[in-house]
Amino acid sequence: MIAAVGEATTGLALLIDPSLVGLLLLGEALTGAAIPITRVAGIALIALGSACWRNSPAVGMLTYSTVVTLYLAYLGLAGGLTGVLLWPAVAVHTVLSIVLARETRAA
Repeated sequence: MIAAVGEATTGLALLIDPSLVGLLLLGEALTGAAIPITRVAGIALIALGSACWRNSPAVGMLTYSTVVTLYLAYLGLAGGLTGVLLWPAVAVHTVLSIVLARETRAA
């Protein structure tokens, strides 16, 4: 449980201030495309923490897929980032989130 809380806390720090975490861990502030990529890594760490906390890989994957869907859509709509795979990734994660939500409700 301590590891789950530690990973989720690190993930939250990566979401809130990825540049500061980069500075503290690597001695370099993060800039540019490293910021959204680091935030996706933070989302993954939060999902890992939730999976370990609840002892449920499906809950962790649902957490990751749902939050990353919202974040990627935000980047495309408000952040001005529009790589060729952005919207297909949003679509895939949306479908995956629906499937995982059904699975976790059935369990």
